[in-house]
Amino acid sequence: MIDTIERELLGWALAGLLALGLVIAYARYLVRRGLERWRQKRRQRRARRGEIQAEGLLRRHGYTVIATQCSHRWTIHVDDEPISIELVADLIVEAAGRRFVAEVKTGSRAPRIETAATRRQLLEYRCAFEVDGVLLVDMEARKIRRVEFPLLEGAN
Repeated sequence: MIDTIERELLGWALAGLLALGLVIAYARYLVRRGLERWRQKRRQRRARRGEIQAEGLLRRHGYTVIATQCSHRWTIHVDDEPISIELVADLIVEAAGRRFVAEVKTGSRAPRIETAATRRQLLEYRCAFEVDGVLLVDMEARKIRRVEFPLLEGAN
């Protein structure tokens, strides 16, 4: 009789531990998801603030803002198959009769041209948008950098 009761209690204890483990795992998942959402919103707010400040910085340096969050469809071909890609540039600006895509970056790594993702994004914008060049606007340093890709310059 005692042996049966002990086995039954052991079974309930194991079931309780399993349930507790599942509750803890789910709680951790919810906390991580909430934390990631909070970080994403914080990054978005910082980026938007940077874009607004960049408009003023560009104006102070003689650029006229033509468009913000400028959407553009670009068709590339893979194995002769056309693929349409939508791109969104932070700003289109103009100065001295020349038009540029201005990409605004905040943080410590993103504004560096050595950062592969930034460099590739600027190269893609230079190829896709009908502009005379691209600008990298570093909002941490409050600098506007004109980025040139030698094989492309003079192509337009």
